[in-house]
Amino acid sequence: MRLFWYYKPIIVRKRLRGYKLKAIIEIGHPKDINIFGEVLSELQKRGHSVKIVARDKENIREILREYRTPCEFGPHYKTIFGKAFGVLINDLWLYKISRKYNPDVFISFGSPYSAHVSAALGKFYLAFIDTEIAGLANKLMLPFAEKVYTSSSFYDDLGPKQIRFNSYYELAYLHPSYFKPDPCILEKYGLIKDGYIIIRLSALKAHHDINARGFGFKNEEELKNYLSQLEKYGRVIVSSEINHWPTIENYKLNFHPKDLHHIMYFAKMYIGEGASMASEAAILGVPAIYVSNTHRGYLDELELYGLAFTIQDREEALKKAISLLKDNSLINSWKEKRERLINEKIDIVEFMVNEIEGAHKF
Repeated sequence: MRLFWYYKPIIVRKRLRGYKLKAIIEIGHPKDINIFGEVLSELQKRGHSVKIVARDKENIREILREYRTPCEFGPHYKTIFGKAFGVLINDLWLYKISRKYNPDVFISFGSPYSAHVSAALGKFYLAFIDTEIAGLANKLMLPFAEKVYTSSSFYDDLGPKQIRFNSYYELAYLHPSYFKPDPCILEKYGLIKDGYIIIRLSALKAHHDINARGFGFKNEEELKNYLSQLEKYGRVIVSSEINHWPTIENYKLNFHPKDLHHIMYFAKMYIGEGASMASEAAILGVPAIYVSNTHRGYLDELELYGLAFTIQDREEALKKAISLLKDNSLINSWKEKRERLINEKIDIVEFMVNEIEGAHKF
């Protein structure tokens, strides 16, 4: 086994030099599609071949219909036990696809499946990650990756394989070069610019959510009271992974997934248990409050920019939200902070594409 790992880079280096790449991009979460969307387009524009493999979960299948590229869907397990059992099943599923497609390089957002299969086939694996608390997944992936890419805000040291970049993955799809907010979306859903607040309730069942706590509402009355306090400052829209209370349905907005970031851009505030949505809101120049006992390096850095806040206690989060909502200069202030952030960060899409093309140099 050690002999194989010693020769693996030499074998792959010989294969990659002098011709266009064949790549597999693995999608495990809807956010991954956003992150790799422009990267996929640019790779294809440069003549490389790309195949997408994805977990059949949430709305991934619906979103991927818009991409004209080969795609196959694998099994998804919801429970922690299922996820553990699913490692072997998904490894075998991806191995069969990869043997047939014969890619030069595997690319994913820290997936252990791509890591294991790339090792079995003697191929390059490039991992892009942003979640420090995903310790188990990172441990399953790290030994098999050639390089692991993280934002400079990532607070874990992953050793010599780690490459840090001065940007955020969210800028791969929310940078002004790639995202143009459409005000027509407001009319489509009967919304008023800067007139609504987005609340996110998460199921907290991901592998990195073990021991994570958010709002912690014990009953529907607690939720109702919380929402009523925020309703004094605008319409409240609830985005939720849980649906066991009628109140949640009353506050839901049924929208197409592709419209989410347009809706978010024109919101007055985001407050919720979803770290990804908190970072997206902040990067769009919307005040964001992440309610959790866990931290993310990128959210901590966004707090230094004054764009986001991580608060463990839901009542403290509510007080912070109300204090911000009372500020008449809130919207303009956040858009100015956003401009500063964008001016100080690199083009992450160009960085990722260049790193993928340069895989043979590692």
